[in-house]
Amino acid sequence: QVQLVESGGGLVQAGGSLRLSCVASGRTFNWRAMGWFRQSPGKEREFVAAINWSGDSTAYSDSVKGRFTIFRDNAKNTVYLQMNSLQPEDTAVYYCAAGALILTLQTPGAADYWGQGTQVTVSS
Repeated sequence: QVQLVESGGGLVQAGGSLRLSCVASGRTFNWRAMGWFRQSPGKEREFVAAINWSGDSTAYSDSVKGRFTIFRDNAKNTVYLQMNSLQPEDTAVYYCAAGALILTLQTPGAADYWGQGTQVTVSS
């Protein structure tokens, strides 16, 4: 089993920044990539960003490209999501996920493990 614990969510004004963290524990050797997804009320969970094991390959959804950055520190078993220039439409619960095919498929179905989620609210 892999446990994922997110932190760093909160309330921020439009144009502001937040950094989300996700600490992984357990059988970490079972997965290769990690990612972030988000879900707003009444909407399906959507892909935000993903990163491979070594950190040299990343992917982003078009809606966050150029504003968000995903990176990881394997020594700390932690993946981060730096979010800049936040907009009200970024408001959602953000979930950390782990799975070998997350970077390739970029869909929620590719995740083997999920965190509990952290709320991000951007006010206009």
